[in-house]
Amino acid sequence: MRPTSLPPRACVVAAPLLLVLAVAPGFAQAQAAPPAASAPAITEDPRVVHALTLLETWAGAEQAYRRLPGVSMAVVHDQQLLWSRGFGDATVETKVPATPSTMYSICSISKLFTSVAVMQQRDAGRLRLDDPVSKYLPWFFIGGLPEGAGPVTIFGLLTHSSGLPREADLPYWTGPAYPFPPVEKIRERVPQQEMLYRPETYFQYSNLGLTLAGEVAAAAAGKPYAELIRGGILDPLGMKDTQTEHLDRYRGGRLASGYTAVRRDGSRDRVPPYEVRGLAPAAGFTSTVEDLGRFASWQFRLLETGKTEVLDVDTLREMQRVQFMDPGWKTSWGLGFQVWRSGEKTFVGHNGYCPGYQTQLLVQTAEKLATVFMTNTNGIDAQKYAQTAYDVVAPAVKKALDDPKGGKAHVAAFARYAGRYDNWLAGEAHVFPWDDGLALLPIPSEKPLEALVKLKPSGEHRFRRIRDDGELGEEIRFELDAAGRSVRLWRFSNAMTRVADPLPAK
Repeated sequence: MRPTSLPPRACVVAAPLLLVLAVAPGFAQAQAAPPAASAPAITEDPRVVHALTLLETWAGAEQAYRRLPGVSMAVVHDQQLLWSRGFGDATVETKVPATPSTMYSICSISKLFTSVAVMQQRDAGRLRLDDPVSKYLPWFFIGGLPEGAGPVTIFGLLTHSSGLPREADLPYWTGPAYPFPPVEKIRERVPQQEMLYRPETYFQYSNLGLTLAGEVAAAAAGKPYAELIRGGILDPLGMKDTQTEHLDRYRGGRLASGYTAVRRDGSRDRVPPYEVRGLAPAAGFTSTVEDLGRFASWQFRLLETGKTEVLDVDTLREMQRVQFMDPGWKTSWGLGFQVWRSGEKTFVGHNGYCPGYQTQLLVQTAEKLATVFMTNTNGIDAQKYAQTAYDVVAPAVKKALDDPKGGKAHVAAFARYAGRYDNWLAGEAHVFPWDDGLALLPIPSEKPLEALVKLKPSGEHRFRRIRDDGELGEEIRFELDAAGRSVRLWRFSNAMTRVADPLPAK
């Protein structure tokens, strides 16, 4: 259903329970003007500091308790990288740590760059979205097109409504070799395939379709695909850590090693090196959380300034609007962008899933907030992590922007109580400053905001739990040593002992 129609980058890096401002080269180059000197920096607002502390505590615990090999995450607000961290290992066997600059396969997030390249050619007058694919790819022919049906169009490719099958007729998702074919092999096989649906009738996610979209963009531009992407998108946006293929020179170092989904016995296999070759426009890119943060900041910048940068602003808006809705009203897609609702808000972005890697880019354009999640394993819900990061941080950012002087810092007063506590019955819990008191987070927690126990000061080293209805519940008492540092907390007449924090994230 078609409707009618970064550059030096500022990065907040959190030491255990304390967030400090650091500089990551290359993020701030294209930033808007800094805020007025009288306005407190958003990164210094205690509400934002506390939210990022909660996010880091939860994310680190998720990596450890879910036994994920490695995780990298980032949160971006407008032109600023608020937070980025790595947890676990990029390569388990050699203990190479995962960091914000670790490269992962971003899999299907690659489709966003392919779609931008197509729209650049559209804006340059070199193609139309309602053009048949065969106009640019004379070799394109596929059987099974219903009599009287229209052709497979570029619009159909970008919205996954083309009617094409999901994949080229080759077993490239099959291990252990994952034999991704060169583009010549895909061209040979397409005429032997058949349409799945009549064009622009149903949604069918198609790696074949976006692979053809990359071929169309390259043909229209008269340039090789990789050159088109590098010169037209990656270099202008300062995305120097993003590649259109898995390059051997990064393996075992910056490029995280991939691992299979966990088995019943808790083991995972290391995925052997592979290249995506002809499927690169659909799933071949590698990148970092910070580079995808630049990609998100570009979107915010373009929508704010209205100036043409890589794309015309109206073209980006067009890409991020729902352009096709499946008849079941459960799947909506823009031009390349996935468009979805969570609660009352609309998000755009894309996920990625390929051998040994899962990723998610989540963008909320109205709030200029984006989250990025990457891991080097399979069998998890990447969108859950990106959405949780947004849910934790977005309210704090909004409060900091709406009421810059409203936050009250209690980090110094309550720092003595912050830390990790444990006992045999309750398991692990983390305590950290929150609002005008403390918060206690049981670990692990599927939904950290719902699990958060908020505490209000009630006396010397004493706090009361704040119930959901605002009334006060049981008392929690902290026991301090001679140096004035908390060594245990008491709740329901039982103690949890403060233990050493895990190794810090990178």
